[in-house]
Amino acid sequence: MSVRFRFENLEIWQRAAAASDPLFDIADRMEEMKRFRWAEQLRAAVMSITNNIAEGSGSVSNAEFAQFLNFARRSVFETANILILLNQRGVLIERPVKLLDELEEISRMIIGFRRTLR
Repeated sequence: MSVRFRFENLEIWQRAAAASDPLFDIADRMEEMKRFRWAEQLRAAVMSITNNIAEGSGSVSNAEFAQFLNFARRSVFETANILILLNQRGVLIERPVKLLDELEEISRMIIGFRRTLR
């Protein structure tokens, strides 16, 4: 498959897209448990990470792209919050340590990439 869009070449987008798979699996399990609002919130937060990176990559200015990266990073925090709360409620089968570590790394990567846009 050939790359058509700038964001597909961005490591931050690739990492966020890869991290979304297990998060979507958790959302699917939330639906099976009839926890529809949790599933909806988690999916929206996860999608917002990659969506904002992708949307920002289409910006005509670095300042605008940086703003979208801010939105993406905030969505990383929202996703982490949801995982932490699900864990506190005993809803998750596994502890989300690896997922939270990956989200933390994605957050750092977004900050680092944002600095290159100045």
